[in-house]
Amino acid sequence: MEQSHDAPEQSSGGSSVSRRAALRLTAGVGGAALAAGPLLGATRAAADDGSGSGSDSESGSESGDGSTADQGQGSPLLLTRPESLGAPAVEGLHLTFGTDPTRQMSVSWTTDGQVRNPRVRFGTLEGGFGHTVAADTRTYTDGVSNRIVHTHHARLTNLKPGTYYTYAALHDGGRPDAGTFRTAARGRQAFTFTSFGDQAVPNTTWQPDGKGGYTSVPSGIASPASADIVAGIEQVDPLFHLLNGDLCYANISPDRLRTWQGFFANNTRSARYRPWMPAAGNHENEKSNGPIGFTAFQTRFDLPDNGGDDETKGLWYSFTVGSVHVVVLQNDDVAYQDAGDAYVHGYSGGAQRAWLEKDLAKARADHSIDWVVVCMHQVVISSSDANGADRGVREQWGPLFDRYQVDLVVCGHEHDYERSLPVRGTISGSETLTPNPVSTATDVMDTSQGTVHMVLGGGGTSSPTNSQFFKPAQAKVITGVGAVGANGKRTPVYVHEDAPWVGVRDLDHSYGFAAFTVDPGTKPGGTTSIHVTYYRVAQPDGSISPMESFVLHRRRSDHH
Repeated sequence: MEQSHDAPEQSSGGSSVSRRAALRLTAGVGGAALAAGPLLGATRAAADDGSGSGSDSESGSESGDGSTADQGQGSPLLLTRPESLGAPAVEGLHLTFGTDPTRQMSVSWTTDGQVRNPRVRFGTLEGGFGHTVAADTRTYTDGVSNRIVHTHHARLTNLKPGTYYTYAALHDGGRPDAGTFRTAARGRQAFTFTSFGDQAVPNTTWQPDGKGGYTSVPSGIASPASADIVAGIEQVDPLFHLLNGDLCYANISPDRLRTWQGFFANNTRSARYRPWMPAAGNHENEKSNGPIGFTAFQTRFDLPDNGGDDETKGLWYSFTVGSVHVVVLQNDDVAYQDAGDAYVHGYSGGAQRAWLEKDLAKARADHSIDWVVVCMHQVVISSSDANGADRGVREQWGPLFDRYQVDLVVCGHEHDYERSLPVRGTISGSETLTPNPVSTATDVMDTSQGTVHMVLGGGGTSSPTNSQFFKPAQAKVITGVGAVGANGKRTPVYVHEDAPWVGVRDLDHSYGFAAFTVDPGTKPGGTTSIHVTYYRVAQPDGSISPMESFVLHRRRSDHH
């Protein structure tokens, strides 16, 4: 029997502090979190004494899922003694959904070295605090620097749907770092999610100067926009965020570990409050990091299980929130372009495609699911003279997107914004498998008739491609690769095509993200819709403003 980790909601009486405001106050970083303790009525019995004696479990009772429930109503954030000298700090705190977003959440972080007893303490304002879950520690050794990375992941289960929680990650002798989250509600509910790809980091790192010293250089293709866009996401306040690959470009940075550290330091401002669900892009493929190069990504994120082996763990997965089923794919498996540190085309041996077809078929047979959204990196459509569209992706994923009526695909790879008309099938006789538009509408689109593709690659890199759009619109498509060139990569073979599928492009602005608000509709078999807004992120102040809005709609699946 599952045990809920909270009590029924109660009135806060005459309090002038809203429930959500209290949660945000509680979840301030470090000392701010501790200062908020009295607001929550913390008791000394529930405090962590930092002694390493295991008092969390000794002072409480065991919950149904193996977590420890402390006696009393104390705050998990109250620390009664300072951290020990030299104890590593909690860094890069972030959230990801479990397989069931209504009941499961993973809390993840890193430390600069080994720690004792890493754990998460969590609870609700209404139900009391003090549940404790031990974290699983995973490490990898970076193949370039030979430094060991220590990550920690605590899986919170048996949570209550549609509920706010506050939590703190900590270890013996260390100061806790804190956040809040809200679980997904059960059933058809309205909610908002956001998406962008190709972020990079807003900081610099050290590079040898050739004279025995070091010089400061950008981490990968860094720019201030990669920080501004995080603030933009927080203004929208989504339930979760989809990150469409090429997270931080660590593979092209002089210091991969410092770049990853900068990525999480930047994004924890949002990712500690809502799950950031990532797709691995070509720049997550790192030399000497695992059998296919994705070990850093796989170790740092705790993602829903895909039933595969350790080699492909976390590279593709799915989850359902309300009536929306989200599928996350890893496209280097099928893309022809050679764009990572290693060329790994076909690495799954067809396993990812088989999993995808099974997952899509199951979703479309489920009458509680209306929408299927795919998050991936490399693109089916692009009218930019940059990377181009990839026929390998079109060949492998396109027929499945058509067969199972995928509604929306969000991706990156091209550092710009464009979206397609609804497409279904390919234009007859096309060498490049040109997507076939089924409508010319750009404001209101029925996605049961065709899939809408959105390129959202303006996440913050210093190499935007919005100035490289073909005018008038056309496309170049990678149809294969040739011999290895001077840059060490297989030379792409391009074929140009007409682009009748082009819907909307932003030629004038480099950075932005999309927000998707789901309206589940009001009756079985009625209309459900997703209201989409694309926000530009301005230079130099980072302010956000809407560029455009449009609506996707389809019939609900519960009409049978």
